[in-house]
Amino acid sequence: MQIVGSFAEFERAMLRERTKSGLAAARQDGRVGGRRPKLTPQQQKEIVSLVTSGQKNGPLMLHVCFRVHPSTVVRLLARHRMTEIGQT
Repeated sequence: MQIVGSFAEFERAMLRERTKSGLAAARQDGRVGGRRPKLTPQQQKEIVSLVTSGQKNGPLMLHVCFRVHPSTVVRLLARHRMTEIGQT
């Protein structure tokens, strides 16, 4: 029974190694994993400028315009505030 366990452990180690090397090769090719952002950088800038200029005052109105969840807008604005605080 221990022999079967040893083979399983060896196979798992090989799988882990292949996965790591595949991810490293993808990173070298310029590909990154993860989900694509719902908003483009241009849309993000537009949302921030609308809020800072006072034209739109909340995530509820903006999520209708850009067809994203309100929490997406809230996270974007929070991230913008944090970068503003870090720069000053």
